[in-house]
Amino acid sequence: MTRAVLTLNAGSSSLKVALFPETGEMPLASGLADRIGPDGVLKLKDARGLALAASGDPTSHEAAITAVMDSFRAHWPDLDLCAIGHRVVHGGAHHAKPAIADENLLVELERLTPFAPLHQPHNLAGIRAAKAAYPGVPQVACFDTAFHRTNPRVSDSFALPRALYDEGVRRYGFHGLSYDYIAGELARRAPHLAEGRVIVAHLGNGASMCALQNGRSMASTMGFTALDGLPMGTRCGQVDPGVLLYLMDQKGMTAAQISDLLYRQSGLLGLSGLSNDMRTLEAANTPEAAQAIEHFVFRCQRELGSLAAALGGIDALIFCGGIGENSRLIRARTCERLGWMGIEIDHARNVANDEVISSDFARTTVMVIPTNEELVIARAARAAVGLEREVAA
Repeated sequence: MTRAVLTLNAGSSSLKVALFPETGEMPLASGLADRIGPDGVLKLKDARGLALAASGDPTSHEAAITAVMDSFRAHWPDLDLCAIGHRVVHGGAHHAKPAIADENLLVELERLTPFAPLHQPHNLAGIRAAKAAYPGVPQVACFDTAFHRTNPRVSDSFALPRALYDEGVRRYGFHGLSYDYIAGELARRAPHLAEGRVIVAHLGNGASMCALQNGRSMASTMGFTALDGLPMGTRCGQVDPGVLLYLMDQKGMTAAQISDLLYRQSGLLGLSGLSNDMRTLEAANTPEAAQAIEHFVFRCQRELGSLAAALGGIDALIFCGGIGENSRLIRARTCERLGWMGIEIDHARNVANDEVISSDFARTTVMVIPTNEELVIARAARAAVGLEREVAA
């Protein structure tokens, strides 16, 4: 029998999947259901990168999960799921580790939807769809916010009345699954660095940075929601709250209109008027695209300085995420003018996408480590199943 763990990362119109063996780090298969609905497309591949035949059309999240599992079972007829792990963006103030997604937890997590309106509803819809399709399989919620629960209060709090902090108005931080993976990989690859002061730059369509001390989160650029900090594909990043008051009072914009502006019309897309994709902007020959890139780099540099101050220095800078792992230009330009932090990259290593891209004489090590959120979810799902077995025994 092929015992396996399924990982699901549900978006508004997509479902990212991976199938891991009960033990082992390499997935048996992975894939993406995109444009879920009447025009949905499902693409799956095995561990060798060979395409797997897709069974069924992803017309809904439930249909996508069924289609994925039908395809997997066609290739592994004796497939038996021991757990399903889910990425959940927001776990609130009290969840510092993954949890079994029973009905009580789902109700609790639904209350956090206003904190992550782009992600939370779809994450929870993915869990409910999986529960309906496989009611006897444990569902494990893995929270992007959990990794940051080690942050000190001074990093978590806003300068607002204390009662609001107690009600949950505080900085939560996100991309925790990615940071969890990078912290573990750094401890494996360069333990002397992992014990020090590390800043991880998770740069992609969603972008943030995290300050680590001895592998623990001390501060993050993201805050109460996943809007704060760096500009992103369509999200604004840091903005003066007075701008929002102006939009309400002087422009007559509603909360829904402002939400749409900040989440879907801003960031690289808003700055460039062209695209939210850094690859498109790098290839474009327009002043607006150049200005969008310049703004993104400038904000990366400012946040790096801020996080280094929070740590009292920096020993290593790690790039990950779609932009961080693939854009030589953004890595090079971000590291410009940071010699005062001991950051100096070797341009040949950067162009070659080497693991270590800093120069031999740089005081601060700069590395590129591809992130793997799916593996973090799979590990958490396995641990949850193991704990259940231990209790049952």
